[in-house]
Amino acid sequence: MTRVYNFSAGPAALPEAVLEQAQQEMLDWHGSGMSVMEMSHRGKEFMSIAEQAEADLRSLMVIPDNYKVLFLQGGASSQFAMIPMNLVGRTGRADYFRTGSWSKKAITEGKRFGDVKVTVDSEVDGKFTSVPAADGFTVSDDAAYVHYTPNETIEGVEFPYVPDTGSVPLVADMSSTILSRPIDVAKFGLIYAGAQKNIGPAGLTIVIVRDDLVGKPIGGTPTMFNYATMADAGSMYNTPPTYGWYLAGLVFKWLQDKGGLSGMAEINERKATTLYAAIDNSGFYQNPVDPVCRSWMNVPFTLANPDLDGEFLRQAGEAGLKTLKGHRSVGGMRASIYNAMPEAGVQTLVDFMAEFERTRA
Repeated sequence: MTRVYNFSAGPAALPEAVLEQAQQEMLDWHGSGMSVMEMSHRGKEFMSIAEQAEADLRSLMVIPDNYKVLFLQGGASSQFAMIPMNLVGRTGRADYFRTGSWSKKAITEGKRFGDVKVTVDSEVDGKFTSVPAADGFTVSDDAAYVHYTPNETIEGVEFPYVPDTGSVPLVADMSSTILSRPIDVAKFGLIYAGAQKNIGPAGLTIVIVRDDLVGKPIGGTPTMFNYATMADAGSMYNTPPTYGWYLAGLVFKWLQDKGGLSGMAEINERKATTLYAAIDNSGFYQNPVDPVCRSWMNVPFTLANPDLDGEFLRQAGEAGLKTLKGHRSVGGMRASIYNAMPEAGVQTLVDFMAEFERTRA
């Protein structure tokens, strides 16, 4: 079997050590005689898996005791609706930052449930290549919350700071940046993330929500979309995504072995620095994002001659460098270098890019 370097934006690569452990435990988890996929979510075996995973996530992220950790379904996109359903009722209004494709979708859905004010819009000539300065926005006095996307996966734009929203709860879609470095959870009212980039397989969504924001949904909120329902039931009001939860727990253990989020941050910064240097030191490749706002996780780049895109992708694939095609709305290439992408993978990509430039420039 030959493993490739998978630069997919999601579902993304998982740590090989995690996949190997899951393989070993597939038929018989810890002498239970069952696969995790076959276990009752209310049985003692799976309950121990779930409790350990939550404890490890709380430890990794230093999550304060006054926050609930929910293991949900529906992907991050379902949270575009669940957040206003649960949070907007206090005032009926919310502020949103519009900085890329995913924040645009959150805004569209948010407008279905409340009065949404777009307080930041960084689109210029149809493109998103930067975010405002830390003092470049205002927060509405009557906003129930402020929503932003710290890392825009498609455009490769990342906030280099956490917005200060004062007493208004800050809500963050961290799907593509969670667990990539330490953060101060106490600065946020709610953090949510689809699992399929830095946590585990698709099908699981993590929500970290402050206690005072739970239990005040707008009228008509479905039972399953009420955070209080899930919090009171330990995320088990219905059958949860058990195997995804289990794999997430294995990833949390892997991160601990890597030195936690501080250790992971050092690795991720090196990977991003290496790849951006290869782009910037070349006359053949270009990254369109303001250097101050470049993503550590998603690195888009274009070739000087777009007619060579197909040949680049073909040769990259033959070299074991897969899923580098950029999103259709942006074009070019995109290398997603999440936690599970080893430094050797980034170096192999950089070496390939240099050779391709040498032969095609």
